[in-house]
Amino acid sequence: MTDERDIKGTFSSCTGAQLDCRLWLPEGEPRAVIQLVHGMAEHIDRYDQTARAFAAAGFAVVGHTHLGHGPAAEIKGWFGEKDGWQHLIDDVHRLRQQTQQQYPGVPYILLGHSMGSFVVRCYLMQYAGGLAGAILSGTGFFPKVIVMAGLGLANLVCLFGGAKKPSKLINSIAFGANNKIFTPARTDFDWLSRVEAEVDKYIADPCCGFLFTGSGYRDMFRGLNRLTKLHDMPRALPVLFFSGDQDPVGAGDGVNKVAQEFRDAGLTTVDVKLYPGGRHEMFNEENRQEVWQDVTDWINKLL
Repeated sequence: MTDERDIKGTFSSCTGAQLDCRLWLPEGEPRAVIQLVHGMAEHIDRYDQTARAFAAAGFAVVGHTHLGHGPAAEIKGWFGEKDGWQHLIDDVHRLRQQTQQQYPGVPYILLGHSMGSFVVRCYLMQYAGGLAGAILSGTGFFPKVIVMAGLGLANLVCLFGGAKKPSKLINSIAFGANNKIFTPARTDFDWLSRVEAEVDKYIADPCCGFLFTGSGYRDMFRGLNRLTKLHDMPRALPVLFFSGDQDPVGAGDGVNKVAQEFRDAGLTTVDVKLYPGGRHEMFNEENRQEVWQDVTDWINKLL
């Protein structure tokens, strides 16, 4: 039987491409809208269980699959000939504008995971006006020297013909150490979650775990470079950071460092929640229900 509160469709990217989009609705009028911004090498359908949990709490949940992702991607891990990172930001904004037309006046919250958290952090420096809050999952801190080294390598890969080809070299350097603290590892993706079934689902999904192209990595490093200097974010915007304390993306004290950068930029309500033993995908961890409830409680305080 079709669930009339789970709506699948498409919307037009700023590039003209048609992107998969989903809307999960609560019973009755939504108390808030949560827009999900997914991570690298995955897609919006992976958030179905989480979205249903938030819908059950009274929120409408919307999200799309990024350019270069999902079964309709022209080239996986490639965002465009130029301005690829800005395309991701602008697509988030286009979906927000469309959704807010459906739900005028309803508090609106962005929730970005991993690469999606980097997109949202950039978004907040351009389009944060009118948001009720922002939630950043599995984010990380990257010093400018590291970002520029990565960007330099990506530029070289593109220069030598790798712009639209999967880059094993950059992937190895950028993510090769993610499993290190979990050795001996069962799979290459043990760093995602302690739940073996979730890791296995990720590996079995043909739209997950693919390598970015040289151009895709270049766009992402350009985006990370923007984050080395925060500006123009509303001081009163509430922001929640959460992650597992064993997440290699926020390695060490990375999440707290980013949160402090937000405070230093003038934001007055910045909260951090680190889950003991948790890894990168807290929405797919063994204590996911606790995470759903914590996020729900945080949003309820805003309302």
